[in-house]
Amino acid sequence: MNATEPRRRWWRRTSPRTRPRTWLRSVRARAALAAASTAAVILAGIGWWIHSDVHRQSTQIVEEQARVQLESLCEQLRQGVVPVSTSAVPYEVVATGRRTAVASGGALSTAYPGTHHVMPAPPAGTAELIPPTTVHIPVNRHYEPREKFDMAGGTQRVVTADIQPGDLKRGKAAALGVAADARMRVYVVLLPYTAEANTKITDRLLLQAGLVGLVLIAAVAYFAVRIALRPVEAIRVLTASVTANDPRERVTVPATGHEITALATTINSTLQRLDDAAAQQRRFVADAAHELRSPLTTLLASLEVALAYPERTDWPAAATTAARQTRRLQALAEDLLLLARLDTRAPTTGPETVDLTDLASRLTEQYPVTERPLTLTCDSTAPAPAPGNPDEYERLLRNLIDNAARHATHRIQITVRTQNAWVVLTVHDDGPGVPTADAERIFERFVRLDDARSRDQGGTGLGLAIARDLAHRHRGTLTLTPRTLGACFELRLPRAPAPAEK
Repeated sequence: MNATEPRRRWWRRTSPRTRPRTWLRSVRARAALAAASTAAVILAGIGWWIHSDVHRQSTQIVEEQARVQLESLCEQLRQGVVPVSTSAVPYEVVATGRRTAVASGGALSTAYPGTHHVMPAPPAGTAELIPPTTVHIPVNRHYEPREKFDMAGGTQRVVTADIQPGDLKRGKAAALGVAADARMRVYVVLLPYTAEANTKITDRLLLQAGLVGLVLIAAVAYFAVRIALRPVEAIRVLTASVTANDPRERVTVPATGHEITALATTINSTLQRLDDAAAQQRRFVADAAHELRSPLTTLLASLEVALAYPERTDWPAAATTAARQTRRLQALAEDLLLLARLDTRAPTTGPETVDLTDLASRLTEQYPVTERPLTLTCDSTAPAPAPGNPDEYERLLRNLIDNAARHATHRIQITVRTQNAWVVLTVHDDGPGVPTADAERIFERFVRLDDARSRDQGGTGLGLAIARDLAHRHRGTLTLTPRTLGACFELRLPRAPAPAEK
């Protein structure tokens, strides 16, 4: 063991089979974290609202209690009674023309001994009930924070009320020790203890409840996602067993009808398409091998016979046979290459506009003469422009004409019409027609219904398949329409807009 080997094992290498489980755990953890984070934001907002509301209501309660005490003090003064100083809430009564307080209670009676009145003297003016306001008083050097009814001094919130000279008779003013024309003001200090205490208790309860709630929400989210992902894990395990050689496995579709059901259904559809594509590919390879083997066998047999008996061989006929089979191999190879290119969905070589009427007329005139007398006509009334590749359109139409020529008895008719946004081209022959049951099967690859014909005359079975693929490639359709006589293939393609319509 060298020095670098232990360093390679600092981390655990996970296999592809275990990585999805790690990913699932990550999804559970992320879902729990997201739920807890969202809940934390919501609970924080709710907590701040409750905190503010509790503090506001507690402050209102303190103010109401202070106003009750203020009214009680004013009533006692109007009766000529000096309030007692044993009140828990600090208060002070000051009067004009008097250097000391008329009465004081609470912390105001003990925090400032030997001093004049602490609160400001009443100003001259109309008496009224003043809303809660602030006053500045000397700092209390004997302030004890643990005493809930003590006050630190400085700026204090108070409620006040004024007593006019006319409110007191001469005897009552004398009992209070003020002049008959003196004006008195009563101060009641608003201590923040009650509001702060209630707010602190509420905050502590909210914090405890919030932490417990966050833990419960995260746990519920974690286990809920874990339960919800169990079908996904089952789907993963089953799809992991699907191979190219055996794509027949299907996942179990849950009966709950939720998103997992849609996922399972989609996966089954995908697996079915893969299975169908694999089966089609296998059939295509087998058919291609069979089609290639037939001309090769014929070519090889004729050459071997010619080489075995050179003096008795008709060499021009042998060369003709070899050339015919070679041409067949070449045509088959070209068809296979074209199908391979169409299967790759390669883009066309550029958007061009092709006049299908002109193309059909040209192919009708240039179509080679066959051994059988055939009449090939083209019926069209106006230009039929369609967007696409000219070579691919020519290949499509030529395949349809070649197929009709192999089955027609005497006549082939091509018609080209425009219908709204479509160009409709039909190729109709007067041959034996196609059975209704085989109307779609003839478009499959290597399918030939003329089994009695020789393969040299019956084609490769790829012409119609290539024609339909080319039609789909140009966003069109190719179908076999029912006719009482012969077969009629209908090609529908999008019509290119005229220059005035662009």
